[in-house]
This record gives sequence, C-alpha cells and structure tokens, in this order.
Amino acid sequence: MKILIVEDEALVAKDLESILRKLEPGAEITGPLVSVQHCKKWFQGNPLPDLILSDIQLSDGTSFEVFENLNLPCPIIFTTAYDEYAIRAFKLNSVDYLLKPIDSKELEKALKKYKSLMGQNILTDQLKEMMSTWGKDVRRYKERFLSLHKNSLVPVNSNEIAFFHKEELIFIHTMTQEKLIGEHPTLDELEALLDPEKFFRVNRQFILHIQSVARIKSTPKGLSVQLKPPFDLELDISREKAVAFKKWVG
Repeated sequence: MKILIVEDEALVAKDLESILRKLEPGAEITGPLVSVQHCKKWFQGNPLPDLILSDIQLSDGTSFEVFENLNLPCPIIFTTAYDEYAIRAFKLNSVDYLLKPIDSKELEKALKKYKSLMGQNILTDQLKEMMSTWGKDVRRYKERFLSLHKNSLVPVNSNEIAFFHKEELIFIHTMTQEKLIGEHPTLDELEALLDPEKFFRVNRQFILHIQSVARIKSTPKGLSVQLKPPFDLELDISREKAVAFKKWVG
C-alpha cells in the first residue's frame, strides 16, 4: 500500500509517519507535502497513492484547494486541529477525520475503515460532497490567540483585537491599546485562521478588525481608513482592494 502524507508541521508529520510504520510496516510512505503549491506540483508528476492522509489547513491555504477539482480514485483521511463538535457532521462523508494530536488507536480504526471501503466507488462521491459543504455552515475560525507579554503567555480573544501589525515581529494590538507579540510568523498564516467577516487584510503590514473602522475616505491611490480612538492611525488601501474593502465594511 502506498500512503501519501500532506502536512505542513514537521513534528506532526514525523509522528504520523512513525505511527503508520508501526501499523502498516509494509506500506510505502511518501511525503510530507507541506503546501497547496507543493501538492499541485507533486500530483502533476507522480502516480496517485492508494491512500492520502492530509491536514486541512496548510501554510498557503487548505488542502481542499488541491483535491476539489481532482477526480480521485483513492480515498483521503483528513487530519485537523478543529474540535470534535466542528467535524462531527463530516464523519459519514469521508473515510474518516482524525483530531490532532493524532492517536494511534484512532488512526488504526481509520485504516481499518479504509480497508473495508476500499474498492467502493462511493468514496469519491462522499469526498466531493464533504468538500462542497466545508466552510459554509461548520467552518470554525480561530477565536483565541496566544501572545507574549512580560515573559508570560497571554490568551487574547479575537473580539478584543483591534488589528495585527507586522513589524520585525507580528504584534497584536488590542482594543485597550495593549501591544503584544503574536505567536504566528506570517500575516498569510494569520489571515487563513481569521473570520473574513471580522478581519480584513488591508495591506502587507496590517490585518484590521471591523470594529476598529471609524471612517473611510477616497484618495487618488484608493482609500484611507481612519481607526477609532484610542488609535490615532490612518491606513491606506490600494485601488485593487478598495472595492472588496467597502463590500466588507458594508
């Protein structure tokens, strides 16, 4: 059996491979593939495996971006950090979901389920249905972020955040004007975790919470956004993003 691992966290991928080698010592294990772009390139030049174990949230998007347009003859077991309530609705629509951190007994059950379904054409149809519903009614965005403040880790709720600002590090600015060091290395990673109804990537340095918007002005280059007090800050938005921003605010 040929198994492909899609996972952008190196330690998680290593643990997953270790468990797989114990459960399926004869399997040929490939990967990990760490991003959407990496996956697309790999599938263009390699034969499909018998089984894919794939994380949902990758460094540059979701693995669904890779799978949704492919007519896959092989099944997928998804791994995810979403809680059990969020993924319960999908239990019957794919081979299985595994909640991180991966438990060897749960993985063993998923492999047995895969083997029992192997060869049945319903797998591809189930996968397509599951992907068509993902992100509509049960998509859950990150609600709390860990930050570093005075040598301590401080949890910050998303509704307390005024904006994220990338300097040398990424800082979390709260509604009460606290400036905390965030745990995520890039704004791209943050953007994928945030609810797009509440947060907007205005430029390369800022992700803004909708509660922080005070007023918007048109400029020759696009828009200028004035933040609510206590922030004395005005952010520029390009013409390319101006339409999307006004639609977001409205």
